[in-house]
Amino acid sequence: MSAPLQVYEPFRAGLPPLIRYWKSLWSRRTFIAEYSRSELREQHFDSVFGQMWLVLNPLLLSAVYFLLIVIIRGSSDSTRYAHLTATLFLFYLVANSLTGGVKSITAGQRLILNTAFPRIMLPISAVVIAIFKFLPTLVVFLAIRTILGLPFSWQMLWAIPVLLIATLLSLGLAITISCINVYFRDISSFLPYLTRTLLYLSPILYEASALKPNLRALEVLNPLFPILDSWSGALVHGQAPQTSHLLTGLAWAVGIFLIGTYFFLSREREFAVRL
Repeated sequence: MSAPLQVYEPFRAGLPPLIRYWKSLWSRRTFIAEYSRSELREQHFDSVFGQMWLVLNPLLLSAVYFLLIVIIRGSSDSTRYAHLTATLFLFYLVANSLTGGVKSITAGQRLILNTAFPRIMLPISAVVIAIFKFLPTLVVFLAIRTILGLPFSWQMLWAIPVLLIATLLSLGLAITISCINVYFRDISSFLPYLTRTLLYLSPILYEASALKPNLRALEVLNPLFPILDSWSGALVHGQAPQTSHLLTGLAWAVGIFLIGTYFFLSREREFAVRL
């Protein structure tokens, strides 16, 4: 009796059945939450010192940047420090999503090779972890804002839709870069330079209103610019963000999410071979 013949068909890029795919993803939402918690425990964020460092790291960084601003400009004020802290905390949400997302597929190699599941769960889990890391810093910022004596207003609630846009952008970036890293592993080494460049090009060390008009034209090339400017306006100054900024940030977030998700889903079935 002859041995059975096994045929390996070449990979063809294309989307899977989306309805079945999203239903499978939704049914595993509990796994995403538990997987994210296990990753946080592995990084010791379930301990007191781990949670303290989670807050102290961006807080100390903001203090260093604020000191440099005082040295360079010769003076500053409490509003400037509140702006620096608020925008830096939100920037860390995006940066942590990128850092966790870039290796989410390659780090889950054993899970991918041995289990059938929607691979997009892994970059989603990286963003969930980034959100868990962000929430304590938001509480700390509100405490800092109270200590600085800045007034509270209902306009600060505009920070909620801005945060949702930033989360969608973080998810799109994490999905995109996780897929790119499967094909180009060196991008993880390039990522620190990318995040540092975004830090300096975004209105964090400075406020958008301080830029010259000829430089403001470059803000359309930075997806974080309108988001961070709106975030600072709502949380620090208690002002409603400009509609154009919200729409621009939303367009960036939706565009990156849709393009990155399409690229990810169309290549997902090839990951096991590439890993």
